[in-house]
Amino acid sequence: MGFFDYSLSIKDRIISDFGITLYMLIVSAIFAGILGLILGVIMVVTDKGRILENKTIYSILDKLTNLFRAIPFVIMIALVVPITKAIVNTRIGPTAAIVPLVFSTAPFFARQVEQALAEVEPGKIEAADAMGLSPFEIIIRVYLREGLPSLIRASSITLISLLGLTAMAGIVGAGGIGDLAIALGYQRYKDDVVVVAVVLILVIVYIIQAIANYLIRKTSH
Repeated sequence: MGFFDYSLSIKDRIISDFGITLYMLIVSAIFAGILGLILGVIMVVTDKGRILENKTIYSILDKLTNLFRAIPFVIMIALVVPITKAIVNTRIGPTAAIVPLVFSTAPFFARQVEQALAEVEPGKIEAADAMGLSPFEIIIRVYLREGLPSLIRASSITLISLLGLTAMAGIVGAGGIGDLAIALGYQRYKDDVVVVAVVLILVIVYIIQAIANYLIRKTSH
């Protein structure tokens, strides 16, 4: 018997779990990306010495971001069960897993966004302010435009981190590649399934990184 015989016999399950992982990754990334970008931008512009300095708002968001980032994902799953139930009307499955994935990823991405935009040269912001641009225009035309390469880099780091979290989503019966590796690979002593799962994960990581590197080269100036 060949090493990958068992993997070939469950190829439909592998394809299905691969699709589930992509589903959780993409949908979670969209929601966490939007929320994280908004929070990150607010933290940047309300920080000390920034265009909309507000110590209270920054302090609240800073503490909330640190708090949610400190909560392990397995605990986050249990913590947001009532919210998950209220939003998707179920607490199990890939759609239910998206809620804790967003709660865990958005604060991480928000911090990445804050750090990326904080690298924008203060002189460019001061020049835009002197030209009479509104705070919203400065955010769009200076912060986001000048910080785009750093934002893309932060996005790739966040996506890869999010991919790792989807592997633990099997706790709520979400399935996916991580669950496949544990349930049908590790627990049944089918090493070939574990190898296939790792290869599929690496393929996704490689694609994410390749796209990010291409976009960074195109947007750097």
